[in-house]
Amino acid sequence: MRLRTVFAGLAAGLATVTSLTAAGPAAAHSPGHHACSPYVVLDRFSDALDKTTYEGTYTGNLSALAVDRDGSLAALGDRSSLFRLDARTLRPEGVVRLADEQGADLDSEGLVVDRDGTRLVSSETEPSVRRYGSDGRLLDRLPVPAALRVAPAGRATANQTFEGLTLLPGGRTLLASMEYAIAGDSAGIVRFQTWRRHRGSFTPAAQYAYRTDPGLGVPEVQATPDGRLLVLERGFTAGVGNTVRLYLADPRHATDTAGVENLTGQSGVRLVNKTLLADIAACPSLGATARQPQPNPLLDNIEGMTVTGRDTKGRLQVLLVSDDNQNPAQTTRFYSLRVRT
Repeated sequence: MRLRTVFAGLAAGLATVTSLTAAGPAAAHSPGHHACSPYVVLDRFSDALDKTTYEGTYTGNLSALAVDRDGSLAALGDRSSLFRLDARTLRPEGVVRLADEQGADLDSEGLVVDRDGTRLVSSETEPSVRRYGSDGRLLDRLPVPAALRVAPAGRATANQTFEGLTLLPGGRTLLASMEYAIAGDSAGIVRFQTWRRHRGSFTPAAQYAYRTDPGLGVPEVQATPDGRLLVLERGFTAGVGNTVRLYLADPRHATDTAGVENLTGQSGVRLVNKTLLADIAACPSLGATARQPQPNPLLDNIEGMTVTGRDTKGRLQVLLVSDDNQNPAQTTRFYSLRVRT
């Protein structure tokens, strides 16, 4: 199914569920009047899945989204659950459990639906990228450069590794984003690792350095049709709430840092260029409520993102989701954006 058609279903579904969950007159505003910045418009949000279950499986903890080949949404929970959601209503229609080689649960964070329908899933524990069949069967595992592995095997910190995962245009290059810096690199410099596809297998390839805003990490990246990246940066301060910013990044002229041991401000290393598209705190709240302090009640722990198509003006249609961590103080929330790049 064409992505524009997919988004039409998504938009209709989000409009329906928003009317039920976004209280107040702001929820009735027509799309196109909710500017977050000159580049980003928030059309609507939905709390339809918040604190719900499907066939005994909790439908929160969502950390990644992808459009499946049949037009449905794949939604990845970070506790080893992969859901199929109806693109119009967001209603769950199926769930499979993912497991590692020993049958144990994953800390599953990033998701790509490959062109053959298999699922590429990153975990921030080892870290790892594994390939699964649509039925959840483990097929294989990609090699990871030694420096990016969790100490003592490497220089990374557990739960601060592969969060974002995306396939670049053409389907030959896979990219994973580290959430935070590895030991020996300057704070705030995170590495983006790529793999190149050759004869059906992915082999480690170029690596790039990206600088986050102070105190923020990278929970998600998504490729744009022209080879650039949408990058989410996120942080949390107790008593204040979340910071979530959306950037447009261009790795095409950045230095390949795969052979650079320490990223500590060396001359000659060109970082990934980035441009701020929106601080999500600047979006209109649309009547959203929060269960804990937030700079904007619309905000929560936004962690997943997928590009679903383009609108008639050429803007990217982007869907975000927050990870509620199965916490009563947090919310599973979907956000529908239009992004001018």
